[in-house]
Amino acid sequence: MAYETKTRQTEVSVADYVAALDNPRRRADAEALIHLMGEISGLPAKLWGPTMIGFGNIRYTYDSGHTGTMFRFGFAPRAANTVIYASWGFEGAEGLIGRLGKVKRSKACLYVNKLDDIDMGVLREFLQRGFAESYRAHPEDEG
Repeated sequence: MAYETKTRQTEVSVADYVAALDNPRRRADAEALIHLMGEISGLPAKLWGPTMIGFGNIRYTYDSGHTGTMFRFGFAPRAANTVIYASWGFEGAEGLIGRLGKVKRSKACLYVNKLDDIDMGVLREFLQRGFAESYRAHPEDEG
């Protein structure tokens, strides 16, 4: 049976999704990230799956042969924290992450309790460089 990706771009309104968030802090942080990522990318925010807000898209192929499409960068306002998804395959990424402030991380995500806990100037630089890296790695894809 072929694997089917659940995270796909939808036609659901990002503004409506954000307005429906119960937590006022998550709502305010989502609006700030939409503004920041939109400014960096020059692209509109799109809802991917039921909860991820992404900008642009890239096609990928795993070693297994599985292919799919994903946003270049984005985030998800979750109940416990906001998860930021961005490329960090660029030189200096680790140093920037270390300067962000109060974040947790996994292999491909940053977990932020609230944007007030991090240095927004460092986040801007991290996202700008990560977005540029996504173009280096996937120059042929849209946005």
